[in-house]
Amino acid sequence: MTPEKMYDEFTKGIWKENPVFVQVLGMCPTLAVTNSAVNAVAMGAATAFVLIGSCFLVSALRKYIPKQVRITTYIVIIATFVTIADMVLEALVPAVHKELGAFIALIVVNCIILGRQEAFAGRNPPLPAVLDAAGMSVGFFIALMCLGSTREILGSGSIFGVPLFGPSYEPWVIMVLPPGGFLVLGGILLLFNWVKQRKLARRAGASA
Repeated sequence: MTPEKMYDEFTKGIWKENPVFVQVLGMCPTLAVTNSAVNAVAMGAATAFVLIGSCFLVSALRKYIPKQVRITTYIVIIATFVTIADMVLEALVPAVHKELGAFIALIVVNCIILGRQEAFAGRNPPLPAVLDAAGMSVGFFIALMCLGSTREILGSGSIFGVPLFGPSYEPWVIMVLPPGGFLVLGGILLLFNWVKQRKLARRAGASA
């Protein structure tokens, strides 16, 4: 694999095929746990660990997994990594683990992870599979951080629990409630679509 191909495999998940802002996948954890930047970091790190680890293992074993049970095998592999991530978070950061609740366990059914096993890791060697998983993980992490930071700043007047505006700031409480997730996500998706349309317009103008 050439360096250019490796770069493309890694970067496609960050912008061009971002799992949240472009493919609109994994909405459940994206909207549910991003009421603070700390929760976003924890969920992003746990998802990255599961995605990279499971993609590597699926890719390495792809020739030995019968087609008839491939989905079942993928879920077992993913569940193993999710269990490890859940136990590590509970041991190291119990407060954050309590905040995330059942959403750590629900990583097992995150369509981003299972989708990458089926669409890429199960059909490619380990190196491209890991690069693809790492790029998607970074893209997902960036999406969670964008939502989590924005909602915490507007809804609590702080970032990572550190106050930013002083006692006179009136928080937008709606931003740390479920509707706030939809509002922020909608705004970011609008921005992505605007940027995409601008690029298409420039290309159309250049080719005219």
